[in-house]
Amino acid sequence: MIVLTRVDHRLLHGQVAFSWTNNIGADCILIANDDVVNNELRKTTMKLAKPQGVKLVIKSIKDSIEALKSGVTDKYKLFIVVESVKDAYLLANEVGEIKQINLGGTKAADGTRNISKAVNLFPEDETMLNQLKNKNIEIEIRQVPTDSKIIF
Repeated sequence: MIVLTRVDHRLLHGQVAFSWTNNIGADCILIANDDVVNNELRKTTMKLAKPQGVKLVIKSIKDSIEALKSGVTDKYKLFIVVESVKDAYLLANEVGEIKQINLGGTKAADGTRNISKAVNLFPEDETMLNQLKNKNIEIEIRQVPTDSKIIF
């Protein structure tokens, strides 16, 4: 069961690993990212940040979609973490069980618009999020679970 899908450019770090995992009761974290799966340094960093007693799985976006659709993840309370709005969009369009996306942090860059303390979106990100919203997927902005939920 997918408990939450989060967009965070830092992927797995203290805030995600402990605050969110504990708050939502996740027993498995899926890092869905095309770079980390082939980057040993980033993969090792993710493994070190993982909370004790929680399973960590790192897969490409394509392999994540296949795993989620196959049912092999159904036995877990799954917390999916992606690096970008585009990755969340790709997953949510293919995996019907994704009903909520948390925007936790996206980097400021040329061409982005700041919509909250830690969320900066390109126009194409906003378009993708609006398309997901039109599919009745809740898009919320919160860095940590104790923050007030802001609906996109």
